[in-house]
Amino acid sequence: MLFDAKDLDSCVAELSFTAKRTKEWLERYKWYIIVHPAPCPDLAPSDFHLFGPLKRYLGGKKFEDEDELIGEVRDWFSKLDPNFFTQGIYSLLPRWQKCIALHGNYIEK
Repeated sequence: MLFDAKDLDSCVAELSFTAKRTKEWLERYKWYIIVHPAPCPDLAPSDFHLFGPLKRYLGGKKFEDEDELIGEVRDWFSKLDPNFFTQGIYSLLPRWQKCIALHGNYIEK
């Protein structure tokens, strides 16, 4: 068991306290909170461009421990084409434009 009830109550209390402090800080410095739609994996570069290929690379492999997994992920990163991340950033533009044109009602299936 990862948490017992006491641990969970402590975490909830800390999150509530942190949220209150954050709200007070935002108000004090007159920062605006921008409302945005729920996260969409088609619009987050890490979700659609990074984790998909990494998941396919690791698919079906078994690891004895965390260090072996970390080594395999590092190996994958070392083999990436130098333009991998640039391509991912540039492919965001049409996705974001579509989201804006649809007023945030963007879901790609």
